[in-house]
Amino acid sequence: MGFPETHGSTALLTDHYELTMLGSALADGTGDRQCVFEVFARRLPAGRRYGVVAGTGRVLEAIADFRFTDAEIDQLAATAVVDDDTLSWLANYRFGGDVDGYPEGELYFPGSPILTVRGTFAEAVLLETVALSILNHDSAIASAAARMSSAAHGRPIIEMGGRRTHEMAAVAAARAAYIGGFATTSNLEAGRRYGIPTRGTVAHAFMLLHDSEEDAFRAQVEKMGTDTTLLVDTYDITRGIETAVHVAGPELGAIRIDSGDVGVLARKAREQLDSLGAKDTRIVVSGDLDEHAIAALRAEPVDAYGVGTSVVTGSGAPTAGMVYKLVEVDGRPVAKRSENKASRGGEKSALRRHKPTGTALEEVVYAAGQRPEAGENDRELPIPLVRGGKPVDGLPTLEDSRQRLREGLVSLPWEGLKLSSGEPAIPTVFPQEA
Repeated sequence: MGFPETHGSTALLTDHYELTMLGSALADGTGDRQCVFEVFARRLPAGRRYGVVAGTGRVLEAIADFRFTDAEIDQLAATAVVDDDTLSWLANYRFGGDVDGYPEGELYFPGSPILTVRGTFAEAVLLETVALSILNHDSAIASAAARMSSAAHGRPIIEMGGRRTHEMAAVAAARAAYIGGFATTSNLEAGRRYGIPTRGTVAHAFMLLHDSEEDAFRAQVEKMGTDTTLLVDTYDITRGIETAVHVAGPELGAIRIDSGDVGVLARKAREQLDSLGAKDTRIVVSGDLDEHAIAALRAEPVDAYGVGTSVVTGSGAPTAGMVYKLVEVDGRPVAKRSENKASRGGEKSALRRHKPTGTALEEVVYAAGQRPEAGENDRELPIPLVRGGKPVDGLPTLEDSRQRLREGLVSLPWEGLKLSSGEPAIPTVFPQEA
């Protein structure tokens, strides 16, 4: 489900340098050492106060599909990427380790152990690029979508960014936006693959196709019924609304405004619709909206939003900045010491502390096996995802992930929901460093 069927496998989504490390480690015997890798973000994107985990489900699908077919082995042999011994090892590759991680829809903060991969160095190192490419993309989209959904304050948002990104990224983006709180998508493949509700209306090309605006409206209403959404800003909005109600009657489902100062236009459209008796006709606005534009429209009579470019590009933060680092070898903590890129050694887990009221206080990231005392309002964050190379039973569904995010956002201090730049909504603490 995570990748188009035409790929056949996910193996060559790995990176050249991972195979370089693999070949050398197999040759000197270190490839069999038991290792722990962790995915985390050193910091949140500039201006963000929280991040949203998304893509975990797709990572698990990628791990299950991660194998080298004969064609891929032949490609590696023809280009001399690795030697014959490594090719033989790759031909039989199956990940047999364990994975824990934050479930999709969970909030994360700097240093959160979002994904923990345990296995031999050889089998775990190959998953770096595929895990990061999915988590960095999907978490960036879900984080942007969550900010937009919060700004919309309960009004539904349609994801409609399929024309603004790579065709396969568009499907993943629709999924991540749905986790982030969007109500529907215009992407039919996302609807087929993930069961996301789909919605859409006509574009201006349909309006221009017809000899008159009335002809276009009539054709759409006759085919789709009066509950459809009519695009009223191809020519003159005031006249377009008048024609729309004339054609569909006061039972018209919705109008869409796709250009101009949509706040002012929505206000005027509401007045006009009410005067024509179409008091229940909804107003949908679109056109280069982001979380700030949506927040600015909160006081206007807008019923729904259509968002494209900003959500599929992460609204200014197209990657979550996550990294995949080796933190333990044969039970011994290891850590990178480079200035500004240091990591914390040893396998870790995390719990989130809350006030009795449910407000989150801090994220406690602790050494595995040294769990601090937890209060009745504290919550453990990572869950088992893979055991012995196989996904565990009963993993959260997309609907579970949406609900998890809703609960997580409610738990944040009110400052954490601001769209302005600021510190992370809650601090991350590392008691082992105290």
